[in-house]
Amino acid sequence: MKNQLRIFSVILILLLNACSTGPKISSSDPDKPIAPVIPPLTSVPIIPPYVISPDVATLKIANWSVLPDWKNDDIRPALETFLKSCSALRNQKLWVKICNRAVSMQHKDNAALRKFFEHNFKPYQVINSNGDNNGLITGYYEPLLKGSRKLSKRYRFPLYTVPKDLLIVDLGKLYPQLKSARIRGRLEGQRIVPYYSRAEIEADPSPLKGYELLWVDDAVELFFLQIQGSGRIETDSGEIVRVGYHNQNGYSYKSIGKLLVKRGELPLNKASMAGIKEWGLKNPGKLKELLHQNPSYVFFRELPTNVFGPIGALGVPLTAGRSLAIDPRAIPQGAPVFLSTTWPNSSKKLNRLMVAQDTGGAIKGGVRGDFFWGFGKDAAKKAGSMRQIGKMWVLMPNDYVPRIRYNK
Repeated sequence: MKNQLRIFSVILILLLNACSTGPKISSSDPDKPIAPVIPPLTSVPIIPPYVISPDVATLKIANWSVLPDWKNDDIRPALETFLKSCSALRNQKLWVKICNRAVSMQHKDNAALRKFFEHNFKPYQVINSNGDNNGLITGYYEPLLKGSRKLSKRYRFPLYTVPKDLLIVDLGKLYPQLKSARIRGRLEGQRIVPYYSRAEIEADPSPLKGYELLWVDDAVELFFLQIQGSGRIETDSGEIVRVGYHNQNGYSYKSIGKLLVKRGELPLNKASMAGIKEWGLKNPGKLKELLHQNPSYVFFRELPTNVFGPIGALGVPLTAGRSLAIDPRAIPQGAPVFLSTTWPNSSKKLNRLMVAQDTGGAIKGGVRGDFFWGFGKDAAKKAGSMRQIGKMWVLMPNDYVPRIRYNK
């Protein structure tokens, strides 16, 4: 009994000091962490059956006629994106027949594809737990950094791979009520203590010396690469190295944007990714101290060059303009989602069929989405300025019977 109490106390302390499920934040809202949990690329994760949490959202069956511009959307890219989902849904009886039928629909025109979705799916409007059907839609992208495989005067900011002393405790195996909770730490003698914070990792010398994966030339760009969760590094030789989120040190993300506003360094409307980068250029002497206020730190791994797109939480490559990060407590991973919103920083309508293929620490709630814009400067600009209001309808197979998880 004493041993059990001792173990529980350690877990409780770690939970209070360094609880996290992995970061991932939206480019347009750098106040919240983003980072998909990426499985080994040799396999696609087995996605558990979908169970909705009513304290997060409810689904209300709808008619196809209420989906804005449903008849006008080019849904061919959405079908190709959905077919990627099928590799992760292969173990679920609900999706097997639909996925097999979807394969036969490749190269069909929009009229045939629309008929396919209307005959095989039912649209359900996502409703927030407070009864509202509107929510926040933000954007994210895949950044490009300049870097090297070797330390140099120019390339001196390291990306680290997962260190061997990082311990991950899955609390769900000990306590079912903590199913999604994981804590991270390290051994110090016979005690488990919180893992090194960002400030400790970036100290000189670093406790992670020897775990460098690559080196880049800009500390702020590296900071935001960790926020995006994946990206590309271009070396002087022209080599493009793709990197993806592998793990995290266990600390919750602390917003440096909010901190700059609180300190009077930036107005609220400038506390964006672009605003923080501009502040960093003007205040190089204050930059390191600011970045260290966020104790969260992301570890990367190099991805194969033949991967077409960054890997989302579903375990499949993301598709620019069609992949959506969602809260899996409200919307099933892999499912088609019709999104009705507006273009970034605009009132122009953006209504299209997306596919739920990613998740994130900041993507919490029923009507809450993060739109993947892809790679490059244009994608970065769109992602950085996207903070729109939207509605969502999840398309579920005709055989779907709602399963509800009630918190006890």
